[in-house]
Amino acid sequence: MVIKNAELETVCGITSRLPENLLPEVAFAGKSNVGKSSLINGLMNRKSLARTSAQPGKTQTINFYNINGEIYFVDLPGYGYAKVPESEKKKWGVMIENYLHTSKQLKAVFLLVDIRHDPSANDKMMYDWMAEKGYAPIIIATKADKLKRSQLPKHVKAIREGLKVRQGTKIFPYSALSKQGREEIWEYIDSFILEREKENE
Repeated sequence: MVIKNAELETVCGITSRLPENLLPEVAFAGKSNVGKSSLINGLMNRKSLARTSAQPGKTQTINFYNINGEIYFVDLPGYGYAKVPESEKKKWGVMIENYLHTSKQLKAVFLLVDIRHDPSANDKMMYDWMAEKGYAPIIIATKADKLKRSQLPKHVKAIREGLKVRQGTKIFPYSALSKQGREEIWEYIDSFILEREKENE
C-alpha cells in the first residue's frame, strides 16, 4: 500500500469509551520492549508517529491510527514489563479484553515476539488468552536483523513450537532496520481492505 496519510486519530485510556469505527481494524500486541512502535512506524512509513520510548511500558493507552481513511492500526498497551505495578498491569489487561470483546471491526490480531529468544511465559499467556477469545493471532517475529538469514528458520520453528501455534498460523520475521517482512505483512493487511471494498461494491 502507498501511504498517503497516517494519523493518530483516537487515544483511549482506562475510562475512555472505545470508538465505533466503520473501517476494518488490525491490532498489535506484544511485550513492552519488543519493538511494537518501530513496527507500526515502519508499516506506516513514518519515523515517529507511534512513539518509541527508551522506557518500556510507556504505552498505557489504546491508540487508533487511521491509514489512508481505509484501515485502522490499533496499538494495544505493552505487557510484561517488570517495573509496572501489578495493579496497572491488571488495568491494561481489562482494557485489552474490553477492546477484543467490543470491537465490531477487528479483523486480525498481530502478536509480536522477539525472534532472538524463545517465547516468554507472558508471550505464551497472551497467545493462549487470545486464542481462547476466538482469535488466531498472526505472529510477527521482530528484530530479525539481529540474526543471520540462515538462522531465521530455526528461530521461527522455536517460536512456532514454543507458542504451540495453531496449524497454518503465519509467522512473519520483521526487521525495523532493513524493513524485511514489511511487504509480506502489508499483503496480508491489504486483504482486509479489499474484502471491505468488495462488500461495498
